This record gives sequence, structure tokens and C-alpha cells, in this order.
Amino acid sequence: MTLKTASILLAHGSSDPHWLAPFDQLLQRIRSSLTDPQARAELAYMELAEPSLQTQVKRLASEGYKRIDVLPLFFAAGRHLRKDVPAMLDELQQQLQQQDIEISIHLHTPIGLEPEVADAISQVVLRQMQ
Repeated sequence: MTLKTASILLAHGSSDPHWLAPFDQLLQRIRSSLTDPQARAELAYMELAEPSLQTQVKRLASEGYKRIDVLPLFFAAGRHLRKDVPAMLDELQQQLQQQDIEISIHLHTPIGLEPEVADAISQVVLRQMQ
């Protein structure tokens, strides 16, 4: 039996709905491209918007997910990703363990550090410079 796994796309968050809209669009684009019917993708915000990271992790855990991959939609790993988010996830994991819910939460590197993202940004910048 495979582990029930979900992915959370984590964005910083904002109170501005115009800032949030592209993240909702990205989530819908990803969901429509999934070919595995068991694959689950959700969106969460670190602060200033809902759903929060805590809300999404707790919801997925209550639905029986045993592994959650947190994929930061950040350009680089600043203080939030080096300190704040790992502390949040450690606290969440401890809270869930106290409720006898065993779950593995894995924080990935920010997508901005992926070579494909750097290539795409470079292409856009070079196109704009012409």
C-alpha cells in the first residue's frame, strides 16, 4: 500500500486579492495537469491570507494523509523559509503527534532555486531587453 501523499503550494500571502489571484490560477493549472487520480495539490499561505499552512496541514492530516510535501512558491530561501516555516511545521507535527496522528511533513527548497525557473526568468528578461 502506498502512503497517502499530498502537496501544499506555499506562498507568502497578502491581504490584496489581486496578489492572491495568480496563485489560485497556478493551483488550477497544476490540478488540471495531474494525471494521477490519487495526487492532491492544495494552496496555503504563510501569513495575511487564508487558508493558512496550519489549516491545510491539519485538514489533510484529518483526511488521512500521511505525507505532506510543502513546495514553497518563493524565489529564494530567506528567513521565512530557513526559520519561520520549519518552526511552524515542527510545531504542527508535534501537535498532531500529541493527537496520535503520525504524519511526515517535508519542506522542499523554494521553486525559485530550480534551474528551470532560472532559465524561464532569464528568457523573459532577455526578451524584454531586445
